[in-house]
Amino acid sequence: MIAIQTQRLILRQWRDQDRQPFAAMNADPQVMKYFPSTLTREQSDALIDRFVEDIESSGWGFWAAQRMDSGHFIGFIGINYSADGLPFAPCVDIGWRLAQAHWGLGFATEGAKAAMDYAFNAINLSNVVSMTPVNNKASEGVMKKIGMQKQQFTFMHPKLADGHPLQEHLLYSVTNDQWQQLPTK
Repeated sequence: MIAIQTQRLILRQWRDQDRQPFAAMNADPQVMKYFPSTLTREQSDALIDRFVEDIESSGWGFWAAQRMDSGHFIGFIGINYSADGLPFAPCVDIGWRLAQAHWGLGFATEGAKAAMDYAFNAINLSNVVSMTPVNNKASEGVMKKIGMQKQQFTFMHPKLADGHPLQEHLLYSVTNDQWQQLPTK
């Protein structure tokens, strides 16, 4: 099932053949630099299982991202319902994680714009948020490029221990009305 197609990407349901490259990506210290740790194969597979279940139950979630030109799996992009202790939950957040070989090519921005369009025009959400550790400038750049607005506060991520170097997070958001007014969606 193809959920979303862009000029260069397909965002789709996960397949068994995505498991190995996803595990390799999640074991890469550079890819996981802004996460508490790399993931084992078992943790990576469990994450895919959760993503599959989310997409099957709601029709949307963190989709597998595939390049159209090569057919290669490159990571995930999508939207996810969250109610897990965040100070602004419940919410729907947009996120992405790509293998290093696909960084700097605009794929995260392209896929995120398409996922945002889906969030607002297909399922009519009123608001979407995105969060990242304060020092993750690459993800913050994508948030800006897709038209999200930086909120005037940071928050301490509740899943990270007090004093953890990644605990302080930025929050960006955009409403459906703001999204509809953007000239370059």
